[in-house]
Amino acid sequence: MRRAYDLVIFDCDGVIVDSEVIANRVFRQFLAELGLEFTEQQVYERFLGRALADSLVIIEDLLGRPVPQASLQRYKRKRDETLRNEVRAVEGVAEVIRALTVPFCVASSGDHDKMRATLGATGLLSLFDGRIYSAVDVARAKPAPDVFLHAAEAMHTDPSRTAVIEDTVSGVTAARAAGMTVYGYASLTSAEKLTEAGAHMTFAHMRELEDLLGLH
Repeated sequence: MRRAYDLVIFDCDGVIVDSEVIANRVFRQFLAELGLEFTEQQVYERFLGRALADSLVIIEDLLGRPVPQASLQRYKRKRDETLRNEVRAVEGVAEVIRALTVPFCVASSGDHDKMRATLGATGLLSLFDGRIYSAVDVARAKPAPDVFLHAAEAMHTDPSRTAVIEDTVSGVTAARAAGMTVYGYASLTSAEKLTEAGAHMTFAHMRELEDLLGLH
């Protein structure tokens, strides 16, 4: 019987690594230093799933001036250091990845330094060696489909034969725009919102994923 997919693409933050709450805290500290006060929920609603470059456009519009490079570099160092010290793998995801019988990769809005920090800290970096794709590698970040199309091309796979595991509205939108099948992990974003964005199916725990993908 022909397998359901030829490639599985995982988002990184919130799907492979449980980094969103940690990153949110450091990001809010960064915003506060710039004079912008956001609650945790407001940061999720405004910035969750966005590439840093796109977030900076929003921040600079609010500030009415560029973000100082020194502040930005200090934030990125603090973000990566904090993630290395505190991040954990999403429960059950390592078992799913190791059980896959089809090629897989990661495609994220996060930059390569951030992914190396989080995947390295959780012991999962070696599983994705040579198959890590970032929004910084393409012209447009999520919700544009560029990073997913880039990953599929690099993995020599037809987008229509590709499944994507995402946890944000922007990520689901991007995967749908790429012509891929999207499974929405309902953690910080509700199943309803992921479905509205175009997720073909949603799930609440990684233990459900193997059955959903039909990869046994």
